[in-house]
Amino acid sequence: MTDFTMEKGADGVAVITWDVKARSMNVLTREAYALVDQLVDEALSDPGVKGIVLTSGKDTFAGGMDLNTLASISAEAGDDPAQALFDFTMGGHRVLRKLERAGMDAKTNKGGKPVAVAITGTCAGIGTEIALACHRRFMADNPKAKIGLPEILVGLFPGGGGTTRYSRMVGAMAAAPVLLEGKMLDPKSAKAAGLIDEVVAPDALLARAKEWVLSATDAEIVKPWDQKGWKMPGGAPYHPAGFMTFVGASAMINGKTKGVYPAAKALLSSVYEGALVDFDTALKIEARWFTHILMHPSSSAMIRSLFLNKEALEKGANRPALPDQKVTKLGVIGAGMMGAGIAYVSANAGIEVVLIDAAQEAADRGKAYAEGLLDKGMKRGKVSPEKKAQVLDRIHATTDYAALAGCDLIVEAVFEDVGVKAEVTRKVLAAVGPDCIFATNTSTLPIGELAKASDSPEQFIGIHFFSPVDKMALVEIIRGAKTGDRAVAKALDFVRQIRKTPIVVNDARFFYANRCIIPYINEGIRMVAEGVAPALIENAAKLVGMPLGPLQLVDETSIDLGVKIARATKAAMGEDYPDDAVDEVLFWMADQGRMGRKAKAGFYAYDDAGKRQGLWEGLAERYPLAKEQPDLVQVQHRLLFIQTLEAVRALEQGVLTDIREGDVGAILGWGFAPWSGGPFSWVDMLGTPYAAERCDDLAAAYGARFACPALLREMGDKGQSFYGRFGTKSQAA
Repeated sequence: MTDFTMEKGADGVAVITWDVKARSMNVLTREAYALVDQLVDEALSDPGVKGIVLTSGKDTFAGGMDLNTLASISAEAGDDPAQALFDFTMGGHRVLRKLERAGMDAKTNKGGKPVAVAITGTCAGIGTEIALACHRRFMADNPKAKIGLPEILVGLFPGGGGTTRYSRMVGAMAAAPVLLEGKMLDPKSAKAAGLIDEVVAPDALLARAKEWVLSATDAEIVKPWDQKGWKMPGGAPYHPAGFMTFVGASAMINGKTKGVYPAAKALLSSVYEGALVDFDTALKIEARWFTHILMHPSSSAMIRSLFLNKEALEKGANRPALPDQKVTKLGVIGAGMMGAGIAYVSANAGIEVVLIDAAQEAADRGKAYAEGLLDKGMKRGKVSPEKKAQVLDRIHATTDYAALAGCDLIVEAVFEDVGVKAEVTRKVLAAVGPDCIFATNTSTLPIGELAKASDSPEQFIGIHFFSPVDKMALVEIIRGAKTGDRAVAKALDFVRQIRKTPIVVNDARFFYANRCIIPYINEGIRMVAEGVAPALIENAAKLVGMPLGPLQLVDETSIDLGVKIARATKAAMGEDYPDDAVDEVLFWMADQGRMGRKAKAGFYAYDDAGKRQGLWEGLAERYPLAKEQPDLVQVQHRLLFIQTLEAVRALEQGVLTDIREGDVGAILGWGFAPWSGGPFSWVDMLGTPYAAERCDDLAAAYGARFACPALLREMGDKGQSFYGRFGTKSQAA
């Protein structure tokens, strides 16, 4: 184990360097924690050591705890995983408390050795918690570097002392952006927030840390909470000001989380209860709440989907075993909002882009869209003038297909029409080389049908971007029946280049994402027709963790698009079309000219600036409220099960081949209740026997769309879980 090494200098400073050789970024394992403990003991006991500097051997400092460590501790603990996790957490507190006290006398607070940390670059999670235990924190002046405690974003909260230390440093309210929102701050912002003490030029970082260690006094290394008379900044819970702080924080958390994310509530409980007791007891309280969250099924599911599975997919878990297919020159056909977004993210990733449209004016507008995004970045201080110029220089806007010569990947993003796409495909293939991969960006059209325009269907693939491209993290790659492995590898490598998360699905109507999200929207509209209160529909969705209610979502995506999809689907399905009840509402809304937010009129009313003013009162006139309204859980189950059953059917029919892609895709693609870990994780929480039974109840009450899939029925009868049966790949990751 060489993750940490120590070098004792002639100046009396012991430099402990963190450098995990097998990783691009340092992560902490339990073996490494034990090594840190030994090195700290050695440095504190050596009379020749005057102080300690902790730093990194990389240009980043740390990426956090290896979450596989937590999973392995739980798995090895047998019948009492909670005790094992609590003991491990308390062991970490003991090491960092030793570092913090640094050998000083318990009564006089004298005789300790100064400990500084030299933060070379980005620092997150346990890395930041280690830094907070040090007496002074120096960070390299690099605006690209970030520091913070983002655990809340994966269903946890800082459990290595970060919650207790940081809240006591700045107060509960001031700590909220870092602790409760998981914000990562640049060095200057971090200094203003109290996360670090000094911002130093990178080449002077270690020297400045050593200088401080050698000059620090006893008083400078005693933490405020270890001094007599310390008081909680902003007031303790029993102080009038503190009482108001915690009342406000509780309301803020419930307003943002709707009560479905347990980690946020546990974090606040840890801060509140910890503020009532001494520091060491507060650490024990933090460890108890952290263990509680680690044992919570929601947190386990979020960690698995949003960290472990997401990371595995981004690293190519399902990539064909072929040589690197990195894109060097990209052609984007169609300079509308989607094509312009694809051009921007690609150029921003360093790829040369040819952006083509039928008219030069349209192509130029597409490039201007990228310029607008860069200008916004400049206003926020995230983009330099040089960076802007470099990105724009990579985008060549033109009408000339001959400019596509040398492209190794084409992404076509023209109008959703088979004929239009076929014509563009033929023009492109006449201009590019024989090895160029052709990808069509489509959300509904079958890849097999579109591939008929190509002489090389094995080099034809679907790439479904989500709008807006620059913000949405998911890309859905669609493999047609004749698509070859090289095309899949090319698409995956491209998505990795532009730093997004890919899922690969097989060709079928609506692929994966849209086949799940359209029924969600439709179920909400059905309930309007049934007389269910629109406010109940929308709030039920938000209270179960959906980012938008179905009526707001259809307003955002536009009602006329919904009408177009409905008509095309009905034409394709004929008598099997199941959504006439939905169409009655949707088509009526379109006839009223209520096309959604873009028209400032939809299921919601809008002011002249396009701001939502509340649900449209005219709905009640056309669809009066039923005298008896369903209970909240019934509405929530209709909205979640209708999506989840489509996910199960997608797996059953071979559209999905990996449940990790189903869960990650659902959360990143359309925001499926992130607290659940995704539809398959949610069913595992419910238990397949109960889920199958609930399907029967819903089908009896509302129709065959809730019929239990044969796969779910079989698994329920056998008492199987999805991750138990299909999760071998996930566990291996």
